[in-house]
Amino acid sequence: MRHLLSATIAILLVSACAPTPPPEDPRPTPGDATTAKVAADPAHQQPDDPARAEAVRALHALFDDHWEWTMEANPLFATAVGDRRYDDRLPEVSVERYGEALEREREFLGRLEAIDRDALPEDEVVHYDVFRRLRQDAIGEAEHRGYLMPITNRGGFHVSFPDLPERVPLNTVEDYENYISRLQGFQEYTRQHIELMRYAVEQGYTLPAVVLEGYEGAIEPHIVDDPAESLLYRPFERFPSGVPAAHRARLEQEGRAAIMESVVPGYEEFLAFMRDEYVPSGRETIAIGEIPDGESYYEHRVRLFTTLDDATPRQIHETGLAEIDRIRGEMDQIIERVGFEGSFEEFLEFLRTDPRFYAETPEELMKEVAYVLKEMDGRMPELFRTLPRMPYGIRPVPDHIAPRTTTAYYQRPAGDGTRAGFYYVNTYNLPARPLYEVEALSLHEAVPGHHHQIALQQELELPEFRRFGGFTVFTEGWALYAERLGLEVGFYEDPYSDFGRLIYEAWRAARLVVDPGMHALGWSRQQAIDFMRENTGLTLHNIETEIDRYIAWPGQAVAYKTGELKIRELRAAAEAALGADFDVRDFHDVVLLSGAVPLNVLEENVREWIAEQQGIGNRE
Repeated sequence: MRHLLSATIAILLVSACAPTPPPEDPRPTPGDATTAKVAADPAHQQPDDPARAEAVRALHALFDDHWEWTMEANPLFATAVGDRRYDDRLPEVSVERYGEALEREREFLGRLEAIDRDALPEDEVVHYDVFRRLRQDAIGEAEHRGYLMPITNRGGFHVSFPDLPERVPLNTVEDYENYISRLQGFQEYTRQHIELMRYAVEQGYTLPAVVLEGYEGAIEPHIVDDPAESLLYRPFERFPSGVPAAHRARLEQEGRAAIMESVVPGYEEFLAFMRDEYVPSGRETIAIGEIPDGESYYEHRVRLFTTLDDATPRQIHETGLAEIDRIRGEMDQIIERVGFEGSFEEFLEFLRTDPRFYAETPEELMKEVAYVLKEMDGRMPELFRTLPRMPYGIRPVPDHIAPRTTTAYYQRPAGDGTRAGFYYVNTYNLPARPLYEVEALSLHEAVPGHHHQIALQQELELPEFRRFGGFTVFTEGWALYAERLGLEVGFYEDPYSDFGRLIYEAWRAARLVVDPGMHALGWSRQQAIDFMRENTGLTLHNIETEIDRYIAWPGQAVAYKTGELKIRELRAAAEAALGADFDVRDFHDVVLLSGAVPLNVLEENVREWIAEQQGIGNRE
């Protein structure tokens, strides 16, 4: 899934959450066979007790006020969730704006704490606790001034902006005029980022130099002599039927002018700034602990991304080492099963170099992905009672970011239901994209992983900040858990594909080792690369891009394995407690139908469900 540091910070500071969805849709009941359904929103239905009624009213008034502020402060996010009021705007970026956002977040948290939590019905308590956690995380991120590092080696405003045609509505004349307005605003938007990053350099908040290598590859393709060569020109190549022919020439002319007078100069200015100021100021060290108050900042980010308030970098590191040992044992069994004679290292080299494991063309790789996913589509009812209505598609990763980004990522559906979810597959450097990883990767990014969980969440009857957001540890933990679900419905029958699944699990376990290793325990970049090469089986290209991702985006990578381990722990507890009465479809409803939640809330939900199934539940 694509996670950009700038996007994370922006969402933490100006929205209650992180993602995007389709229109209001019915909440499913656990016994409903196939799709989520929409019911009347009971969030604003008042309980009979006056104290409860007042507490619920105050709580949802707070949610509404925060959501309104979020929409106005982050127009791109508003468009993504289907709020069309700000479709012609880009966000304002400055130290002052982030300072104002911090004060507003503190005000919202103060209003929340003034509400009597004990007076709330049970479902509202969950909303209260999730909202509080999100506000505390946002405040912590702002207090550590994380917004002073708005880009990473693989992401930022300059990377995401060329995808604008895929992220905004383009069906009417007004849509095109709004789109052009955003193109016209790009140069100023860029200048705001430059000023922010210039200030960050003065304050000692910079990225390590090593992860900035090749930065120009994400900028130079957008500096064009002919506007038709720009990715942002695509909407003008073919107009939809909703744009009358009488308007098309004018819109095309205005679009061309906006690209050449705003977008291209904006990228030229950003390239000059990066070349002359920012990159030369890059840190020689890789640990986030080297920035001001960096050790505390990393501890905060471990808590933010795991939702575990008592988690420490050392504990995370040790958990990863233990998981690597367990997974290595399973890998050794497969090596013995296929009859390979040689060391573990030699087997990995065999996998990395034998042509049989690699597609010869991008089209071949995409076809393999499509086949796997179509097969899983047909097995989903065996694992789930409730399925989302929104479909998904597959696309190649855009060329301008493919060399520096990850193997794949997922883009959630549009909030107004006008765009499906999309699984982006990296077809760059095919010798680094082994086919034995396709099953695990596809189950993670699409179904039953990210698309299933995120699209379903967007169709649930929840407050907006919960439908459109959540917690990385839940979202990524679910997707990693989803990879293993393939074992239960006939996937990974090829031992090499099963080894690929273990490679991916080892990859996520290794993150627990190398992320705190580099940021808190003194590991070098090469030490982290060597550890992953010796223990995961990933290709060297993927290892190096991943290590640089962790350097530039501290803490995020530890969420995956942490969340997956908790889901597996809770499933094992349910299976042990319920025995023959355990139904995995019911368990998955319990996990997913409350949306993405912190791990303590997830555990409480599952434990209560187990107790209810045993006849000793005590819910109201």
